[in-house]
Formats: sequence, structure tokens, C-alpha cells
Amino acid sequence: MKNVFTPANVLFLLDGLKTSLLISLCVVILSILFGTLLGLVRNYENKFFGKLASFYIELFRNTPLLLWMLGCAFLIPGSTILVKGSLALFLYTAAVVAEIVRGGLNAIPKGQFEAAHSQGFSFFQSLMYIILPQTFKKIIPSLLSQVITTIKDTSFLAGLGIMEFTRSGQVILGKVTKTSEVFLIYGFLALVYFIICFLLSVLVRNWHNRNSENV
Repeated sequence: MKNVFTPANVLFLLDGLKTSLLISLCVVILSILFGTLLGLVRNYENKFFGKLASFYIELFRNTPLLLWMLGCAFLIPGSTILVKGSLALFLYTAAVVAEIVRGGLNAIPKGQFEAAHSQGFSFFQSLMYIILPQTFKKIIPSLLSQVITTIKDTSFLAGLGIMEFTRSGQVILGKVTKTSEVFLIYGFLALVYFIICFLLSVLVRNWHNRNSENV
């Protein structure tokens, strides 16, 4: 125990955890913005851009995340490996968010547009002030679930050598010699991921239960 969780190793692991959480935060925020745009275009634009959005979403949702991370790492010139790996995670997550948003949009009665139009709202105003607020209220549990998935997906970045939480644990693994210490490190990584994701899962369930009571 003392050989594994030295002050230096603990700080090293915490730094990796901070990197994982910062990447997750940036990816989630950008994915919600871009994913919402993709969902709107796929749902309401039936010509070129709608088909392009559909192709993008289906391409990323039906191919492995690690494949895109490796592709961005080796095929995109310039920039750092951290940026390239995070870019791949963002592009992948945005496709998932787009489908979540589209599902929420389809759950809104079409009569909402007609009611908004009768009050003088344009299509864009109807989306911004009436449709999207209702949509996000419905999909918040699904979005929070995707946040959990994104946090876990940052562990794939370890395959690119990015010093996130899992990779930090792997580096420390190279310094130990006992099998018990290996299990201790992996157990610690699993425990931290579990605590973070479990707390977010509780938040999702509480939100869902609160909404169910208000219906």
C-alpha cells in the first residue's frame, strides 16, 4: 500500500483524473452545441444538409470510438495528441447527442409549431423559445447518462499515451513488482470511476423521479 500510494503517485493520479474530467467537460459542452445543431438539421431539413447530417450521425454511431481516435491521431497533421484524441471523442459524442436531441424533438407535439405560428412566431423563434426548451427538459436524463459514458470513454485516450486517469495508473503500474500492487492500482482506478459515475447516476435517477412526480 505504502509503495503504491506515495504522495508523488497520488498527486500524479489526481492530475490524470483532473485531465479526464476537464476533457469530459469540454467534450460534453461542445457535443451538446454541435449535436443539437445536427439533430435540428436532420429533423427539419430534408435536402442536402439533412442527408449530410444523417450520414455523419450514422457513420459515427456505427463505428468504434477507438478507431476514430487512432485515425485522428495518425492522419490529422499538426496539433498535440491530446487535442487530436479529444477531437475524436467530441465528434463521436456529438453524433450520440444528436440522436438524443432528435428523439426529444420528435416527442414534442407538432401542434406546438402551429400554436406558435398562430401567435406570430417564425420557425426559428418557435424552435428557440418553445420547442428546444421543452426538448431539453425531456432529454436531460439521457444527456446526463451520456455525460457518464463520456467520462468512461476518456479511458480510451490511454491507448494514445495521453496522461488521463487510466494512463496515469498504467504508468504507476510500470513501477510496481507485486501482483497484489497491480490489483490495488486497478482496483483504485475502478473505484474512482465507479464513485464519479454512480453519483451522476443517482442525479439522473433523482431528476427522472422528480419529473415523474410532477407529471
